[in-house]
Amino acid sequence: MRYKTIIFTVIFILASLIISCQNDTKTENNNTARNKISINEGWKFFKYTSKGKTDDLFYDIRPAIENANDNKAADTPATEAEKLETSQKALKPYILPTANTFIKDSTQHHTRPEGQPGSDFPFVQTRFDDSNWETIDLPHDWAIKGPFQKGDSAEVGGGMGRLPSNGVAWYRRKIDISEKDKNKSIFLDIDGAMSYAIVWLNGNLVGGWPYGYNSFRLDLTPYLNFYGDNQIAIRLDNPNHSARWYPGGGLYRNVWLTKTNKVHVSHWGTTITTSNVSKTSAEIHVDVKVENNTETDSNIDLITKIYEFNNNEVATPVATITKSNVKIPAGKSQSIKGSVTTDNPKLWGPPPSQTPHLYKAVTSVMDENDLIDNYETIFGIKDIELDPNQGILVNGELIKIQGVNEHHDLGAIGTAFHLRAAERKLEILREMGVNAIRMAHNPPAPEFLDLTDKMGFLVVDEVFDSWKRKKTPHDFHLIFSDWYEADARAMVRRDKNHPSIIMWSYGNEVGEQYTGEQGAAIGQKLSDIIKEEDPTRPTTSAMNWAKSDMPFPKVMDIISFNYQGEGIRQDPIFDNVTDRIKTKPQYEPFHNKFPNKVILSSETASAASSRGIYLFPVTDLISSPIRDGMGGDSKIKHVSAYELYAVDFGSSPDKVFASLDKHPYSAGEFVWTGFDYLGEPTPYYDSRSSYNGIIDLAGFPKDRYYLYQARWRPDLPMVHVLPHWNWPERIGQITPVHVFTSGDQAEVFLNGKSLGKKKKGEFEYRLRWDEVQYYPGELKVVAYKNGKKWAEKTVFTTGEPFKLIAKADRSTIDADGKDLSYITVQIADKDGLVVPTANNELEFNIQGPGEIISTDNGDPSDLTSFVSKKRNAFNGLALVVVRSKKGETGAMELTVKSNGLKKTVVHLVSHKK
Repeated sequence: MRYKTIIFTVIFILASLIISCQNDTKTENNNTARNKISINEGWKFFKYTSKGKTDDLFYDIRPAIENANDNKAADTPATEAEKLETSQKALKPYILPTANTFIKDSTQHHTRPEGQPGSDFPFVQTRFDDSNWETIDLPHDWAIKGPFQKGDSAEVGGGMGRLPSNGVAWYRRKIDISEKDKNKSIFLDIDGAMSYAIVWLNGNLVGGWPYGYNSFRLDLTPYLNFYGDNQIAIRLDNPNHSARWYPGGGLYRNVWLTKTNKVHVSHWGTTITTSNVSKTSAEIHVDVKVENNTETDSNIDLITKIYEFNNNEVATPVATITKSNVKIPAGKSQSIKGSVTTDNPKLWGPPPSQTPHLYKAVTSVMDENDLIDNYETIFGIKDIELDPNQGILVNGELIKIQGVNEHHDLGAIGTAFHLRAAERKLEILREMGVNAIRMAHNPPAPEFLDLTDKMGFLVVDEVFDSWKRKKTPHDFHLIFSDWYEADARAMVRRDKNHPSIIMWSYGNEVGEQYTGEQGAAIGQKLSDIIKEEDPTRPTTSAMNWAKSDMPFPKVMDIISFNYQGEGIRQDPIFDNVTDRIKTKPQYEPFHNKFPNKVILSSETASAASSRGIYLFPVTDLISSPIRDGMGGDSKIKHVSAYELYAVDFGSSPDKVFASLDKHPYSAGEFVWTGFDYLGEPTPYYDSRSSYNGIIDLAGFPKDRYYLYQARWRPDLPMVHVLPHWNWPERIGQITPVHVFTSGDQAEVFLNGKSLGKKKKGEFEYRLRWDEVQYYPGELKVVAYKNGKKWAEKTVFTTGEPFKLIAKADRSTIDADGKDLSYITVQIADKDGLVVPTANNELEFNIQGPGEIISTDNGDPSDLTSFVSKKRNAFNGLALVVVRSKKGETGAMELTVKSNGLKKTVVHLVSHKK
C-alpha cells in the first residue's frame, strides 16, 4: 500500500510539472505573440543652434516671414495662405506615403520615389560616433530648460512662451533585434513628435509625420538587420511662428517598438461600440481589422473575451465573441465583426452621481491551436443622448457640462508627458467640480485619455486649430491639404474606444468661418471623414465669428460657441472699435435657427488674474475689460484677482453664469482655461504664460477656483473670502470684500463687528461688501444655506515672514525614474499663517535617490528658468517637483531655505512597487 502511495505521489508531481510547463509555455506565447516594448531610455540628442546652419534633409520649404510679431489678440482672424512650390530637395514625396493607410481612396495614395535620400548623411549611419551628444530619456521637451527669451525682439516671442522650442534636432538610438525576430513584423510607434518627424533606420528613410500632435506608426521590417546593430535616427524640425501657444519641442511623448507575427490585428485595429444600453443589458459590437503580411492566404479563428477591467489580470470573462475560419488574403487586411449581449452591465458615467466602470476586450487571433496575436482594448458601456432643449444625457441622466479647456503643456515640466503630472492636474480640477475636458486644440497623449476614462471626465477630442487659412506664418495651414484626411482619421482611430470621449471637434476658430460655402464645404468633408471612422459620436467645430444664418454651422451636429453666448465686445468701451470681432449674444438666434441641435459653449470667460494680486479701485461692473487702472497694471504685468476682469473678447465668470442660467437649453460650458499654460500671455506680452487659468501654472488655485467650486459643487459646504488682509498702506481706505460660497447668504465680520448679512439675488453668484474700510486684524465670513449655518472662513493680518513650511502631495513615490512628488512651499509667520505678500528668494536642495526637475511659483511674469534651484516665492507660495531615480530606493530629504527665515525639510521615500 505504501509503494502505491509513493507511485501515486510521483505521478501527481510529474503531472503537475507537465501542466506547469504547459502554462509557462502558454504565458510565453501570450507574451511573444505581441510585444510592445518601451524604447524611451538611452537616446542621443543633438540640436543645431537656432540661427546656425542645419542640413538639407528638410520636409519642404516654408514661406519667408516678413512680420515676426506675434503680439496680437487671440481672436485675430486667420488670413489667406501664401502659395508655395515644393522644393526639388524636399523630402515631402518620401514622407507622404506614410499617410496612405489613412487615405480612403486608393487612387489618391502617394507613390514613393526611388532612392534613399539622406543615406549618406552621417547622422543616419550606424557607424557615426554620437558619443559627444547629450544622453536623454524620453519623453523629452528640448526647450523647457530655457532660458526664457526677453523683450520685444526675442527670437521666440511671448505668443509661443519665450522658450527655445524652435529649431532642428536629431535623436539617435540603437534597437535590439535578434535573429528570432526575422519572421516578425516590427513597428516603431511614436505617440507624439514635435514636429515634422522624419525617421531613418540603418540609413534608409522609413517615413515620417509632420503634425506634432498625432501618434503614428512606421513599419521597420523591410529595413532591419537581424544579424547586427540597428540604428534609428529621427530628425525633427520645429518652426518658429508655428503656434499660438507653447508647442514644446522633441520626442515629447512615449516611443515604442511593437513586435507581432505577420498575421496580426492592425494598428488601432479594434472598434468597440455599444447599443441598446440599459441597466439590465447592453449589446457589445466588436469590429476587428486583421492584416496578413505574408505572401499566402491565412485561415484564422478570432475570439474576443470581455472582462471587467479593474487592473486585476485574474478574471472570468463576462462575455465571449467567437468567429471561426476566417480567410485573410495574402498582403491584405479584413474586418471581422461580432456582437454579444451582456446582462446587468456596469455602466461608464461621470462622478459623482455615476461611476466610470471599464471593460477590457482581449482579442485572440488563432491559427488552429496556435495563438498568433493577442490584442487588448479598454472600453466602457454607456448611453449618450443629445437633447436640444436640455443638453447631454449620460445613461439617462442630464449632465450639465462643467468643463475646462486644457493645452498640452504640464507647466514647469513642459510638454514632455508625465502620467503623474497629468493625474495631479485632473485631481485638482475634479476637486473644483470639473466633469469635462476639451482638448485645446489637438489630440492629447494617449495616457491622458486613459486617465479621463479611469477618473470619469467627459472629453471633447479636437484635431485642428487651422485649416487652409493661416493664423501664424508657419502653422498647420502649410500642410493641411496634404494631411487633413490622415490626421483626422488618425485621431479617431487611436481614440475611438475611449468611453470618456463624447464628441469630436474638427476645428477651432478656423478662418474658414469667413469664407461662406467654401469654408462650410471643408467642414463637411472633415465631418464626413470622422463619421466614416466613428458614426456613433457627434461632430463639432468651435466658432467665434460665424452666425446662425451662415453656412458654416449647418454642417456640425453640435453647435459650439466660443464667447458668442455672452456676446463679444458689447461693452460701451468698444463702441468705436471697428476692426475686431463684435457679436451680440447668440444663444437665442442659434437655438431658433437650429432647434434640433444641442448648443454648447466650447470656450467661455477667458477671464484673467494673477494669484494673490489685488488692484484698486475695483470695478462695480459684473465684468470689465482689462486696462491700466481697470484691473490691470502693465508696469508690474499683473491682473487683479478680484476675478471681475477678462480679455476684450471674453467675460467674467459671473457674466457667463448668468448667460447660461438664462438659456437653460445650453449643454454647459468649457472655461478658457482650467490651468494657466505656457505662451499666449494676454494682456502682457513680455510674460511667459497665460493669465486665463482658474489655476496658476504651478497648480495653485486662484480665487476664481472657489467661485467655480461654489457653482459646480452646490452640496459642498464651502465659503471663500477675498482679498487677503495685509494692507498696511490702506488703513482706513475702501478695500472691497467679496465672498464666494455654495450657500445662499453670508455675513462678514471685521474684528468681531458685523458688516451685515447679504443674500444672493437672481443671477447673482458672489456677495459683495464694496464699502469696507481696511483695518488690520481678523476678517471672518459665515455662510448660510436655507437659513442654517453652512460654512465659515477667517483670514488674518499676518506677522512678518518667519519660517518656511513645505508639504508634499505624495511622500512615497515609485523608484521607476518617472514618478513625481509635488512639494508646496509656504512662507509663514511665527503662528504658521501664510504671509500672502511674501516674495522671498528660496533655495532648494535634495539628498537621496531623487532629483529636483523643476521649480515654479505661478507668476506669469517670472522669467527664471524652470530648472533653477533658486526662485522667489510669489505671494507666499512656491513649488518644487521631485522625480525618483530609476532603481534607486530609500529616503530623500528636500531642504528649502531662505535668508532670514527658518528652513524646512521634507522627507520623501522612493520604493519599488
